[in-house]
Amino acid sequence: MTLAETPNYKNSSNPFLTLNYESALESLGDDYYDEVAAAEFPQHILRWRNDALLPRLGLDPQAVTDEDFIIAFGKFQGRKPLLALRYHGYQFGEYNRQLGDGRGFLYGQVRASDGELYDFGTKGSGRTPYSRGGDGMLTLKGGVREVLAAEALHYLGVRTSRCLTMIETGLSLWRGDEPSPTRSSVMVRMSNSHIRFGTFERLHYLQRPDLTKKLLDHVIEQYYSHLSAQQDKYVLFYAELVERFAKLAAQWMAAGFCHAVLNTDNMSITGESFDYGPYAFIPTYDPYFTAAYFDYYRRYCYSHQPSICKLNLEMLQEPLKAFIDKGDLEAGLASFDEHYYAEYSSLMLRKIGFEQLPHLEANELVNLTVEFLQDSQVGYHQFFYEMARTFSSKWRDEPGFVLNNSDIVPVPGASAIFDNWCILYHKILNGLDCDRIDVIAQTLAEQNPKTVLLRPVIESTWEAIAQEDNWQPFYELVKQIQSRH
Repeated sequence: MTLAETPNYKNSSNPFLTLNYESALESLGDDYYDEVAAAEFPQHILRWRNDALLPRLGLDPQAVTDEDFIIAFGKFQGRKPLLALRYHGYQFGEYNRQLGDGRGFLYGQVRASDGELYDFGTKGSGRTPYSRGGDGMLTLKGGVREVLAAEALHYLGVRTSRCLTMIETGLSLWRGDEPSPTRSSVMVRMSNSHIRFGTFERLHYLQRPDLTKKLLDHVIEQYYSHLSAQQDKYVLFYAELVERFAKLAAQWMAAGFCHAVLNTDNMSITGESFDYGPYAFIPTYDPYFTAAYFDYYRRYCYSHQPSICKLNLEMLQEPLKAFIDKGDLEAGLASFDEHYYAEYSSLMLRKIGFEQLPHLEANELVNLTVEFLQDSQVGYHQFFYEMARTFSSKWRDEPGFVLNNSDIVPVPGASAIFDNWCILYHKILNGLDCDRIDVIAQTLAEQNPKTVLLRPVIESTWEAIAQEDNWQPFYELVKQIQSRH
């Protein structure tokens, strides 16, 4: 018996269909989107439901059934209109106007318990006017990878969208970068907004400053409401967007995360990380680590992420110049480096165990840490986890005791960089009160979980699904991520 045939199931009882949806983006008019229909799928198997997000929507997870997820987000019953958003973008430096939501749509917008407006955006829900000959579908592996990325980044403190649900849809897909045929899925992402840099770039290309201003006012009203009454709200908006992206780039870098495809159509106007394709977490500190196999010139490699974000913010100035003085735009962008380095230093200090240190001491410790990681090529995440695992008050006694119970560090005298790092860490510990030792241990444990989404971990999890349809490793991995173990 299919869900559609389930006795006594009524759409009116589905908590997702009775949410108080807002027509914020829809009210702007159809210059910004196309109404589309969702694909019909031969099968609906709920593979992921993010119960942690439901209370934010005012829903009790115990009162939401699997059928509710499937009817709303697999069969897409009871929700109209479904909006495929229009946008352009710079992809690997080249302007592309053949873009837009090609395999997804805006399902709806909901005001959550925190007062913020959130989008439900689909991925893999069928063809739209922007599919460019594609099938509009998402592979099951792609869905699994995005669920994992979003949860891992969220629990690492990165500002990110998250996956509300993922449903296997029973189609066989052919892909050049996966063994085919491969299984299919549809995923629903919950994010602050699906308005992108490329949304503005499209309007600039069409020479529609009237539509650009309308969208800009909408963005400020909905996502920067604290600025809406300010006389210079446009200037302040751009400056805050710069700050948000500087901090986001720092969060990626400290987390050892490489997004892989930082085109302007993947840059959210709210400064939120989203849309995870061929991402990867770095195994060791390699500035030129490149996650996407098709990024032949390493444009979006790990160390380029801050500069690419800054460049994309500079490109966004073009559609904004009609409303913001060039000098104000340049001044806003000039603050990027200061925001980035302050955030990166703060995040790295916490990974090393300290909430704050004097500026010069903090810089020296962070720089020595990165220098050692790059020189030694020890596991990036393993190094910090080993700090958390082996930390002891005995590290105050002498530099040689620092990390001496870990087998990932060099033998004494083999690395001058590491020896200097131990001396500095020992010195800093001895400059602190004894009662701070427990706080350092707690900070190390909170910031450096054992479970990291390195490629072998993801591939092993996927293999269990692909070969045996065994989802237990996936659910266990998510649980470890969420519990920060």
